[in-house]
Amino acid sequence: MDKFIKWENNRIPKSKKENCADILSLEEVGKAKKFHESFPEYTKTPLVKLDNLAKEIGVSGIYLKDESYRFGLNAFKVLGGSYSMAKYLAQKLGKDISELGYEELIKKETRDKIGEMTFYTATDGNHGRGVAWTANRLKQKSVVYMPKGSSEVRLQAIKNEGSIASITDMNYDDAVRLAAADAKKNNGLIVQDTAWEGYEEIPTWIMQGYGTMALEAIEQLKEYGVDEPTHVFVQAGVGSLAGGVQGVLVNAYKNLPTTVIVESNLADCLYKSAVAADGEAKVVGGDMQTIMAGLACGEANIISWEILKTYSKSFVSAPDWVAANGMRILGNPLKGDTKVISGESGAVTTGLVYEIMTNPEYKQLKADLKLNSESKILVFSTEGDTDPETYRKIVWKGGSEK
Repeated sequence: MDKFIKWENNRIPKSKKENCADILSLEEVGKAKKFHESFPEYTKTPLVKLDNLAKEIGVSGIYLKDESYRFGLNAFKVLGGSYSMAKYLAQKLGKDISELGYEELIKKETRDKIGEMTFYTATDGNHGRGVAWTANRLKQKSVVYMPKGSSEVRLQAIKNEGSIASITDMNYDDAVRLAAADAKKNNGLIVQDTAWEGYEEIPTWIMQGYGTMALEAIEQLKEYGVDEPTHVFVQAGVGSLAGGVQGVLVNAYKNLPTTVIVESNLADCLYKSAVAADGEAKVVGGDMQTIMAGLACGEANIISWEILKTYSKSFVSAPDWVAANGMRILGNPLKGDTKVISGESGAVTTGLVYEIMTNPEYKQLKADLKLNSESKILVFSTEGDTDPETYRKIVWKGGSEK
């Protein structure tokens, strides 16, 4: 297995789709945020300021968005699933989503108009749990398929939300195809955060839903006196989160921060697309058995790819040890910094920032990104310990070493 971090600076032809980031306008993403705020469980997740870590590695500031507090689900994914499901229901009712909050959607007269629905999805865990949770709250049904090797703990968490859920013998991308086929066969709705030709509306809404997290972070940075971060590191599986964040940044900031897209080296379809530099999204096949289960996706969201190839600075392929180090750094903070319980997919960006700033082997990447004592860095910890046993194995017993 490759033990080294690899990167490719963006030299990809820009999107021919003009204004590809307009789908993440502040107005559209603001609708998603307003919808999320209508849930009784809603609170802003913390933006943690890691002053002592920043000083230790030689940057001005590190600001971490801790999504382990999101709706009590320990991960950010519910933002996309819930908003896309609500947008679909609003469309079915002939209304704009701005007219419909959570309480309106669960009224008997609203549900009578909608009828019974079943939402289908494929997931490594967090997205499926978000879809199942939302379906449960809206008094609807859900069916969730997971790829082989998925965590039994995450499967049970989905079942606890009332979903019909199972682990398949397929990889993630094939599980997506199964969910789509079964949704079509059973007159259900596929809710997937990846997009393909003919399936673009719901993934767009999911990306807009993820924008809530970015809008909150922008507001919270200002509370810390940071008008604009210099750098944003964001992880990617199919790239929907990364594209959602990148799109919001394009629309929110006059001076666009340097954005770094980080993948597992066992599922690095965006990195390979950047290396090819022909503008086309490449595919990674196989089982993709990385500890970063949430990033184990080999086929890019075609909508997100247009945004990323146009605006992102660099694409990074990171081995598992980078995520493991990030988990330990955040879970065992320097004195005075806040402890953050960050899962495998959540911690990879922190692990990467630390490695770039402290390991001379990556001095060229540090120079390419212009990381220095003036840098104000935003990272997203997208999940907590969604599989507590795996978390303890890595953090306590030193799993996934170099």
